[in-house]
Amino acid sequence: MIVSHNEIVVMVYKAFTGLHREVGEADVIATMVAELQMAGLDGVRHFNNASPYILIERDTPIDIVHQEEGAIRLDLHGNSLACHLPAIIDYALEKMGDLTHFHIYLQNCHNRWLAYSELVGLASKGFACLAKWDNGSVPKQTLFTLNQGFIYPDLYFFDKAQANYNTNDMIIEIATQNFDIEHDTQNFDRKISTDELFSTHQRAWKEGIYVDDEQWAILKTTAAAILVENSEASSKGAGGI
Repeated sequence: MIVSHNEIVVMVYKAFTGLHREVGEADVIATMVAELQMAGLDGVRHFNNASPYILIERDTPIDIVHQEEGAIRLDLHGNSLACHLPAIIDYALEKMGDLTHFHIYLQNCHNRWLAYSELVGLASKGFACLAKWDNGSVPKQTLFTLNQGFIYPDLYFFDKAQANYNTNDMIIEIATQNFDIEHDTQNFDRKISTDELFSTHQRAWKEGIYVDDEQWAILKTTAAAILVENSEASSKGAGGI
């Protein structure tokens, strides 16, 4: 089915708000999902898959495992990256300062595809960005590269592991100069180019955003069930003592 950007944002906002998380901003996460869907990268499906885990995960603070000049390693304790990444990026840029390159190592996180919009947003700040993660299934690994002068990334997919990434980890690199990725992309199995993502994005603005019917129904059901549950609870508590 075809929906609008605003329809996705509103629906995800309702669904996430109903999860009652102490960490994560519903409007930011809703935009993450919408932007990923606009790029043709199944943002709604990724959110639907993550929702049951977000619902039961603990609101645990991020731990700084290690920190040095030009690098930081963080443990998210199995929580959703979507809830924490905006703050992580802000913190990393502050620590980066005048450095030309900065590594962010994220341990024990999920929902990594929803990092897309935050990583793309680095382009407007003049940074190049590279991110790597293991999908845990085919395609086994993903490489995200966004060099300066571009507003959309190149995405490389590998059906066989190219490096030893832990399935629940992610590596993000931010730089003030472009990355040399020739060696890293020699054996990719599939690629989505910056031109393809640009075309998909522009078409979505003009014609609407395609969402799989089943995935949209799941999202609507999640949002509606949570809203009904909240309304019933509110009614029982109304009227004072």
